[in-house]
Amino acid sequence: MCSFGGRTELWEPFYAALAPLTPQLPAVLYLWTRTFADPAHAAVPALGRLDDAVAGLAGESDPVQIVRIGIAADYVDRLAGCREALWRVVREGREGGAVASAINAMMLLCFDAFRAGQWAEAEQLAAEGLGLCQAHGYRLLAWLLQYGQAFLAAARGHYDTAETLTDEITRWAVPRGGRAVQGYACHARTLAAMGQGDCERAYQQAAAVSPAGVFASHVPHALRVAFDLVEAAVRTGRRTEAAAHVAAMRETGLGAISPRLALITTGAAAIAAPDHQAAALFAEALAIPGAAEWPFDRARVQLAAGERLRRARATTQARQHLGAALDTFRRLGARPWQARAENELRAAGLVPAIAARPGPGLPGAASLTPQEYEIAMLAAAGLTNKQIAERLYLSHRTVAAHLYQAFPKLGVTSRAALRDALAALPARSGTFHDQEGKASAGTRRSISYGCGRTRSWHTKPGTHDLISDAYRRRETYMIKKPGRAERLGRGAGGCW
Repeated sequence: MCSFGGRTELWEPFYAALAPLTPQLPAVLYLWTRTFADPAHAAVPALGRLDDAVAGLAGESDPVQIVRIGIAADYVDRLAGCREALWRVVREGREGGAVASAINAMMLLCFDAFRAGQWAEAEQLAAEGLGLCQAHGYRLLAWLLQYGQAFLAAARGHYDTAETLTDEITRWAVPRGGRAVQGYACHARTLAAMGQGDCERAYQQAAAVSPAGVFASHVPHALRVAFDLVEAAVRTGRRTEAAAHVAAMRETGLGAISPRLALITTGAAAIAAPDHQAAALFAEALAIPGAAEWPFDRARVQLAAGERLRRARATTQARQHLGAALDTFRRLGARPWQARAENELRAAGLVPAIAARPGPGLPGAASLTPQEYEIAMLAAAGLTNKQIAERLYLSHRTVAAHLYQAFPKLGVTSRAALRDALAALPARSGTFHDQEGKASAGTRRSISYGCGRTRSWHTKPGTHDLISDAYRRRETYMIKKPGRAERLGRGAGGCW
């Protein structure tokens, strides 16, 4: 009741009932009051005891105890240590054991799989858990699994699905006073709005969980939306609110809870920081030990770093961060974020090789600058000049000027014709080369083509990551050399 109600006043009689038991609270009950009920304000002193409890799961056979410790571990990012025990509970449930415990275990493993970058596994667990909820009447647990589905849909860019699922959650939660459950829907809607570039809606949804500058008491989901709130605040011109929320993240000590929270705290600080501080803060965030265990969160920080560095004209560094983020988003299937990273790489001067040649009937299209192409794509998707300006950190006058230059190159006279004109261009996704089109001093690289053949080349710093990724994924990239361009692609029999 206290947890799902999501209101501080509900916890007061709970703590009053516990008072006579202190300091001899049962271990799991103590952990819940610290790491689950109000992790932003109470988790840090309990982390040592929680780590001991997680380590003890190897010898634990009670599925209820395993699930309770898993719940205590969720908001403080300790679920990885619970995986083996939680999977035991799932297997027992599949074989006729405790169904409710199995559903809870699937829910926790679903959340963990998403954060660990195992999205197919997360999808399967949510679907299986929902099936059990429907078969056995566990409706309340079903909403948590449906939240998992909505969040995954939002991350993949399946916005209609995410909206349908969150609407269902809200319709159930609002009349019952389930504020925590409403917060789950707000979280999924926040991510969907960020993916769509609707930063105003993202800000409103995140602030509905916990306002800017505040980590509301006993609202654990405030930890989940903190990074989005700061990024949306900056992108909508609310820099005071962004700075206030970063200050709240630091004051509550979120970075001491887990490497993931340290990553998003420092990453959010970098997003909100002035230009002369941002690069150092991004570097600090991405150097946090263990941050790579959270690929989606880390790639989002890399993307933000690349965007900021590109606008500061630190192009080489920007390409490195953007290329790494792009690789992660592709692997995960996070299409909106992949598109954003690709657009940024184009604006950083890495454009698809095939697009360097004019399309039939569009002789001027090849002369589109990366910025013009990016803005034209966003305009074709229906964004207004103001929305494009917010997304790209430009003025709306600059956006209008770029469109003015792009229209004659594409052979169009209105925004309505942009979509068809851009669709007529050769596909750009996934095949980048340096727009400057010339070799320069850099690092000498080599790759094995298979079949006993190797190729070496010089490339500018930052470009080599894309070439290496192309080799691993067997995609086609173009490397410009003096006097000629060499394409790396599939050869006969799968050899390069």
